[in-house]
Amino acid sequence: MRCAYALLAVLFMSSAAFAEIEKIAIPSEKGVSFYWWPKVASLDGWRQDREHSFFYSANALAPDGFTFKNAESVIYARALFKPRTPEIKSLEALIENDRKDFETNVPGVSIQEVAPLSTADGQKLRSFTFFPTKGGNWERVSYGEEGEFYLVFTVSSRSQSGFNSAVIAYEKLIAGYRK
Repeated sequence: MRCAYALLAVLFMSSAAFAEIEKIAIPSEKGVSFYWWPKVASLDGWRQDREHSFFYSANALAPDGFTFKNAESVIYARALFKPRTPEIKSLEALIENDRKDFETNVPGVSIQEVAPLSTADGQKLRSFTFFPTKGGNWERVSYGEEGEFYLVFTVSSRSQSGFNSAVIAYEKLIAGYRK
């Protein structure tokens, strides 16, 4: 148990190197579970769903009055620790892997690269829409890198009208993100 607490101390001391990646380590009977996600500024009308953030290992946001599970539209931000994904050698490989996953799991999905989104510190995130042609969610996914992490920001909605409403908050969230 001492080792787990020492590890927690090291993680929190090193967080200054990646000021906007939230790092959480939770000791359990099976060892330590690690959670990393981008810290984001609060958005009017949205709140973090902490329970689903831990469940999905992402900073999960839902509109006020809803949970991540029952909302029509959600936003989430992930920080993928590069050493834990050694098969992904570059941001381009991560994007290509996601494209292939969507094409395999969402028959007929329409994938388009759209204008990049800029963070508060000027990083341009490559951005793609994943729109269903039959059934499925309407999504926009933006990709970037921060040190030892790949960043993935997603807005997802069960309807096109929900997507159109939520994408405004999504763009504001990314515009306010900084290292």
